[in-house]
Amino acid sequence: GTHTKFYLDKQNAKWKGVCAGIADYTGVNTLWVRLGAVALTLMFGWPVLAYFVVAWVADRKPIHLYVDRDDQKFWQGVRQSPARTTRDIRSRFRDIDNRLADVELYYVSNNKQLADEIESLR
Repeated sequence: GTHTKFYLDKQNAKWKGVCAGIADYTGVNTLWVRLGAVALTLMFGWPVLAYFVVAWVADRKPIHLYVDRDDQKFWQGVRQSPARTTRDIRSRFRDIDNRLADVELYYVSNNKQLADEIESLR
């Protein structure tokens, strides 16, 4: 989907938006991504070629890709570990379901008429 795809981040770009896009995709601070890119380039040289290829191939990030900062953090978490994100969401839904069951039990146990009507439906 659009939220799990890599994009060039032209809004936060210093040059072509590749490092800013990597930072947005991974959730790593842009400064560290840029420093890593410079270090790799100084050590090996080939990252310059990879940088230009990515800048040429990748799409620009849509301006309104995220609703807010929490939405951005959520999607970065999905990209980093989809299985963990799925577990977290299931856990949250389980908690919500348990709380709703507690509310229902409390309300029904304190409302004799409602409890009788529910029993008559069974």
